[in-house]
Order: sequence, then structure tokens, then C-alpha cells
Amino acid sequence: MKPPRSSRRWTRTALVTAILQATMPVTPATPVPGDGQAAGPAPGATIVELQASRRSDTVTLLDAAGQHGSATLTNLNPAINAWFVLTMARSDRPGAVSYHLENAAPLTQRIALDAARPGQLTITAEGSVHRCALWPGDALEQARRTVLPYAPLCDARLYLRNPVRGSRSTLEATTEFLRDHVWRGEQIVGFVRREFYRDAFVERARPASASSGASPSPPSGAPPPARLADDAAPRGVIAEGLGIDLGARNGALFIGQWNAAAGLEGIYASVAQPAALAVGAVRARALDPIEADALAFLVAFDLSAFDLGFALGTEHPRLGWSAHMRDDLHDARLPGPDGFDNAAPLVRTGMLSPALQARAVATFTGGFKREHGAFRFGPLAAVNHGSHYGFIEQGVVFSTLVPGLSTLYVLHDGSVGMKTWQREDDRLLGQIRHARQNGVPLLERGPAGGAAVFGSLVDQWGPGNWSGSADEKLRTLRAGACLVEDSAGAGPLPSRRFLVYGYFSTATPRAMARVFQAYGCAYAMHLDMNALEHTYLALYPRSGSSIGVEHLVQGMAVLDKSAGDALLPRFLGFADDRDFFYLVSRKERR
Repeated sequence: MKPPRSSRRWTRTALVTAILQATMPVTPATPVPGDGQAAGPAPGATIVELQASRRSDTVTLLDAAGQHGSATLTNLNPAINAWFVLTMARSDRPGAVSYHLENAAPLTQRIALDAARPGQLTITAEGSVHRCALWPGDALEQARRTVLPYAPLCDARLYLRNPVRGSRSTLEATTEFLRDHVWRGEQIVGFVRREFYRDAFVERARPASASSGASPSPPSGAPPPARLADDAAPRGVIAEGLGIDLGARNGALFIGQWNAAAGLEGIYASVAQPAALAVGAVRARALDPIEADALAFLVAFDLSAFDLGFALGTEHPRLGWSAHMRDDLHDARLPGPDGFDNAAPLVRTGMLSPALQARAVATFTGGFKREHGAFRFGPLAAVNHGSHYGFIEQGVVFSTLVPGLSTLYVLHDGSVGMKTWQREDDRLLGQIRHARQNGVPLLERGPAGGAAVFGSLVDQWGPGNWSGSADEKLRTLRAGACLVEDSAGAGPLPSRRFLVYGYFSTATPRAMARVFQAYGCAYAMHLDMNALEHTYLALYPRSGSSIGVEHLVQGMAVLDKSAGDALLPRFLGFADDRDFFYLVSRKERR
């Protein structure tokens, strides 16, 4: 049966109207200064001071009425050239005011203060120079007073990022309330998760009819199929929960085979059952019967066609200390492991920039919240203040990347990598556009370029920080990602590379590792778990000026919103409190 597409579609005009109705401005938090310590973050550190590559220029302001002051423009990472902080100090107003500006075309557009015309910016792009007057006048404050998360400036060559409230589901709001305000609230959340959500989303395959025929030839450009177990023959199944339109292949799908997503070149989907797939030479413990038979859905993105990005949610992951870390490593003198617990003067919008929306092809949720984004047990718990998971957006370090953790990253040239971070990798920091750490590896690269092997902590609940219960009941809804490097072409380097997202309807880390290994992944890592909002993935097929929405699992549609007749997809149509990854077409890069 053909999975239904969304019955409504949205256009950019409808989207802007809906955002005006659906977003609410909020006052950004005030930085909380810490008392510092001999080594590590300085007292009163802010996120701007954490940026080692930042560059600032200042001009003096003076108007005809004799009012004066200064303007300081800070490029937070010149190699990435995406985010700026403009700080205005005026004699007629107390204190300085900072604005978070986003470059709409960081690859081709350069922003600078105009020293000859104080109060103006020069915007240079492809040999043309545009000037934008921000002072005197109230252009910045007028943009700040809008309800838009991205307020256009300078003929939309720049955006002022404004704080908005991020959406969250009822489940998300309830668990957050319990964790933040109820004594032993985390234990209550854990009990509910174990007793009521453990297998709540399990997907089962229904055998296809005998008329479904033999396994079809793989579509052109697809990754290699998964390796099946020795005793498993190719067989067709019906995956009723799958929400992606596979065109002619809707109906019977073959375990381990890739299928082209209809209308989305370079994107492929597959279904898997762990028990039907081959196991590598090094085995983890046997799978239990439930997870062995439960369906997993995978989506592969050809990285030659798409750019990968990452964006923080309006609230998560937070920047303060994790409640999960060991108490004896908590430094009460500092609000967080990097010396701050909020991003001011930067603004986290929780949605994709308008400059990228026309190129968007997919989004999916990111990793664990800060509450669980540190270690309490094992070697990583005893170093680096519990090894809080790090993350970088648009070249800006929000939380320092920590050695020993699985890291998905994007360099300034758009190349995508996935590895266990080491201290010597810090040399890459000036080149990183995006990065997200999330625990320890499910799969690690094999020795001498051989097949990937199971991560050493896959079967260790505490040291692996896999979440779940203390008695190692780790089976639940989970999501992860991996890199497939297909060396079918000539030469020593992979000829094709794919980012693969995996949705596991109920699984332990060992089942995830087994599936990713069978699909030929070179490296794999965990993302998030336990609920559809934590494992959301949507594709955006296009038809003329309108964009459709297809969810990896049909039930994920409940996370989207409506405003009148307009459908608002999560992360595109409204701000969300959770972090997310996005893929955009490489065509028309700016």
C-alpha cells in the first residue's frame, strides 16, 4: 500500500505568514558570571570569549546632533564567515547593546564596518559593494521588535536573529517539568519510560504476498545493499509504518535493499530486521527475540548532492552542567563546563534560516539533551568534568569538543566526517562549520582500513552512557547515524559517500551496531531515543513552488503544526526547542 503524502503543502509566502502567527518573542537570558578557577574558563566568561578565531573591528560614531558612541563588529569565525555580533554603544543610552547577525551568503559575501561612513556596513559580493546604514536611526531596534526569528536587514543580505519560544510536545513539556521542578523527577521519568514506552513504537513486518516477485535490481546511485545472514533468503515484507513515498516500489520491500525516494534524487530508503542481517567477525551478545525481529528504517543521503548542517534548539541542548555527571567533579564556581550556562549575546532560533529553506531536502533531530549528555560511570566520567558532549554551529563553539566521544562534523568546505574525537583533532577546530558529539561509537573503523568493528562499550550500560535502566534493560526506540564509504570505484579513496540515518523501532545498542555493520558503515554513532519527537525525520519533495512533507514514520506527522490552511513542518515552519540536522541541495550554494 502506498504511504500517504501529507494532504497539504506549503509555500514560502504561507510560511512567513504562519511564522508571524506562530512565534512569540522572548527576552534573552542574562549571562551568569562564574568565579573562575586556576585553569579552564575565565571568571565571567561568555560564549564570545570561547571563540579562539574571532576577529573584531571598531569605529567611532558621531552624528550631526553631537551624539557619539562606537560600533564593534565581531566575526565569530572568519573561516566560516556566517555569524557576527554587532555591539553598539551610544552616549544617549546607558550600556552597550549587542545584536546577533547572520550572513545570508557566507560563501560569497563579506561583511565589514565602513570606516569612511561610521554607522554603515559594507557588504561585498561577487565584485559588487552594497552599503547598509544602521546608525543613526532605529533599523536594528525595529528588526528586534518584530516577531520574526530571522528579521531581514540590508535587503535580506543579513538577518537579525531574534529570540523566540521553541515548540515542544506535551510529552516533552511534562518530562522537562518533572526533571526541573519535582524531587526525584528523573526517577519518575525513567519509571514511565521503562514501564510504558519500552516497546511502545515497535514496528513489525508483514510478509508480502507470493506475487511480489524476486528482489529487484538496486536503483542507480544507491549504496550497496546490506549483507544478509547466511541462512536468510531475500524476502519481501510490508512495512506499514513507513511514511516515505517510494514510487513504484511502494508495497513489498525487500529486507536490506535500498529503494529510491520518489521525486528526491540522491535519497534512498531501506527496511531491516537485525536477525536477517549478517554479523561481522567480532560479535556482541546475542539479540533478544523482540529486537531481533523489530523493524528498522534507514535513509541514505548521497553526500555529493547535499550539504549537511546542524542547528541548536531554542533550549536544548543546554550549556550548563549535566545532572548526570559525578557530583565530585561539579565545579560550583562555574555555571557550566565552559564557564557559562547560556548563549547570550547569541540567539538560538531552533529553525532553519530563510537563506537555506529553498534548498532544504531533509531534517532530523539531533542528540541527547545536556541532562544526559555527560558520563557518570566508566573512564570518561572521571576526565574533563564528566566529558560533556560538545557541539558547534556555524563555526561557533557552544560546548567544547571532548576527546573520546563520537563526533559527526562538517568542515568549511562542506566535507562530512564521523570519528571518535582525539585531542590532536583540535587542530581542525578553526575549519569546523558544524559538529555534534553524542556518546561513544556503535561502530569504529576497522584496523588497516578493514571492515568496521563494534564499539568497545556497546554492551556496557554505564561506561557507554546508553541510557536505559540500571539493570541494563536497554531496549527502546532509538536513532543513530553512520557513514557509508563505497569504494566500488577506481583508486584508493571511496568513490561515493553516504550519510545514513537509522530509526530502530525497538533496539539495544548492540542491535543498532549489527544493522549498521551489515549495511557497510565505516563508523556509526547513537543520536537520541525513547519517543517519536526525539527520532523525527522528514523529507521535502518539491513540485513547482510548493514543498511536500514526508515523514520517515507516519506517526511523526503529529510533530508538525498548522496555521490556517498552511502546513508548518517542524524545524522549517516554526522554532523548536530541540537541536536538529538538516540537508540542503548543493545547487545554488551561497
